[in-house]
Amino acid sequence: MTRFCSIMNQLLQVFSRGEFEKAVKETKSERHARGFRSWDHFVAMLFCHLGDAQSLREITGGLASCEGKLEQLGMKVPKRSTLGYANEHRPWELFEKVFYSTMERCRAELGHKTKFRFKNRLLSIDSSVVTLCLEMFPWATYSRQKGAVKLHFTLDHAGYLPEAMVITTGAYSELTILRRRSYARGTILVMDRGFVDFGWFGQLNQNGVVFVTRIKKDTRYEIVEHRPVVGKDIVSDDVILLTSTRSRKRYPDTLRLVTLDTPEGKRLEFLTNNMTLAASTIGRIYKDRWQIETFFKLLKQNLRIKSFIGTSANAVWTQIWTALIAMLLIRFLQLKARFGWSFSNLVYFLRMNLLVYRDLWDWLHDPLAVPPAPTPPSQMELGWS
Repeated sequence: MTRFCSIMNQLLQVFSRGEFEKAVKETKSERHARGFRSWDHFVAMLFCHLGDAQSLREITGGLASCEGKLEQLGMKVPKRSTLGYANEHRPWELFEKVFYSTMERCRAELGHKTKFRFKNRLLSIDSSVVTLCLEMFPWATYSRQKGAVKLHFTLDHAGYLPEAMVITTGAYSELTILRRRSYARGTILVMDRGFVDFGWFGQLNQNGVVFVTRIKKDTRYEIVEHRPVVGKDIVSDDVILLTSTRSRKRYPDTLRLVTLDTPEGKRLEFLTNNMTLAASTIGRIYKDRWQIETFFKLLKQNLRIKSFIGTSANAVWTQIWTALIAMLLIRFLQLKARFGWSFSNLVYFLRMNLLVYRDLWDWLHDPLAVPPAPTPPSQMELGWS
């Protein structure tokens, strides 16, 4: 008879224990541990997101109620005080390393294909604010009356998987974080016009990085060339030079301005330094930027990212990074499954079957199929002489 461990156990097999223990040593996350291992901590926080546990009591209680099934996970159920202390003191950098190592494994298995024909890597950049009560989170300065943390995301359009994230308090500017990053030559960055900074654009252009964004209404420029208009909804395709003294000094090269009309009758103007892609492709690239907005929506609606089980900065960072690991895991399962899962439905049904004994991939490919009945063991025949 074929036997399976729980779906939760099979999910955890996606993570390499060898790489996890390597991250533990690098971050020294068990330097002051007193019996509560980093792996147990990770499993508990993953259960928080996958099981939709909203407090320390629900996490520890939910794990304790199925302690017999947890033997396969090789973990012990922590007490509330133990888990709370670990969230506050165990370095969140451990879970950041786990995220990036898992992301690399998922990327190696899924490949780098997008729905566009060009081979350039396409990345969207944006940030999202999670508001906090300033009285409970006094370190999360944002304004006089409220606090916040800001999630600075980079989304890879190959599978729409998170490629990088930086967490800061709400006081940090997006451009401050972006200037610290470097991108490979040929990468295409797509962003909204809140990221327009011609000094930064000049650096990207010198490094061979392509950017696509919306032009601001008050941008001063002159048209130096009218390119042929090719495409149904394309209004114009021009080469421009900035005329403002400050902008011209920061970005002296030419830019391309593509204007198109949407089916809804709205006119949009796109600014880019790429002169070879079709104007319609520039429009479709920016339209695909909406996927990062969808990513934020799915993250906040389906995982524990808006309310926190700890008030220290380390506890908040830990919960956010483990939420992103859970998001990456679920998205990976969604892409690998043959069944047409939506993200929200997959999260919901995973919660219902988290500790069910069934083959994970059979369930993902055909969740409505009736599992085969177990074959009873044959009775041993006794020979009488």
